[in-house]
Amino acid sequence: MALMATTRTKLSRFLTRTLTPGSSAFNFNGSMRPDPFYCCFSSSSSAAAVASQREPMGLEVLGIKDYVDYRRSLYGEITHKALLVDAAGTLLAPSQPMAQIYREIGEKYGVEYSEAEILNRYRRAYAQPWGRSRLRYVNDGRPFWQYIVSSSTGCSDSQYFEEVYNYYTTDKAWHLCDPEAEKVFKALRKAGVKVAVVSNFDTRLRHVLRALNCDHWFDAMAVSAEVEAEKPNPTIFLKACELLGIKPEDAVHVGDDRRNDVWGARDAGCDAWLWGSDVYSFKEVAQRIGVQV
Repeated sequence: MALMATTRTKLSRFLTRTLTPGSSAFNFNGSMRPDPFYCCFSSSSSAAAVASQREPMGLEVLGIKDYVDYRRSLYGEITHKALLVDAAGTLLAPSQPMAQIYREIGEKYGVEYSEAEILNRYRRAYAQPWGRSRLRYVNDGRPFWQYIVSSSTGCSDSQYFEEVYNYYTTDKAWHLCDPEAEKVFKALRKAGVKVAVVSNFDTRLRHVLRALNCDHWFDAMAVSAEVEAEKPNPTIFLKACELLGIKPEDAVHVGDDRRNDVWGARDAGCDAWLWGSDVYSFKEVAQRIGVQV
């Protein structure tokens, strides 16, 4: 059984790497996205909207149908027992550009940088090694975000930071990438497929999901600040599988970052699909798993 599991995992990794359309580590779904708060799909360009504009592509293309048939030969019509979902950039996205929010809130605190300047300074700050911990997001992530906000805007006012920080716990700050997500997750769970969030985030994520009224969609949550491991570290994926009570090879992870989500999940032994390249909507994810919505 251990040999079969290893073989399945290796074949999954090979097929996904070789069959992924447009697989460049530096495309807009690659590992160059700085962080959850910088850029994700906007409300006008969500993955669901992209899906409606692309050319239809059957599973026969690029051998995907063969892989689906292979999974079904092992597991039956439903190919995975669990779906793991990335949060920022896949499940949800900032409703306004980060630099705009930093500038608008900062005006009354004397922030004078333009949005372009804030963005450039933010990128530089985020790219620097975070020396206080091997993790960026520890507990509520306040020390890290204080450094980022002050470096981006030149403003160290504690009241300014608290206003920015608390803004990102509200439903005003975020929106769901796929408006059909709730319907799809309900169908998956009804079919016996467990669903979990796996995210590099601080502890505010639970507040954000409650604010968006979607925390009850999931059977478990593996948040890096709580697990003390950040994607692509396999530990966070293994923790999600442990919380769900399933083996890694029985799960598929969906996320928008090739390095963190796809490669990290595969290293943990999970299947993985790249959001915005392999799949464009949660309905498509469900159909691949074998659940009709």
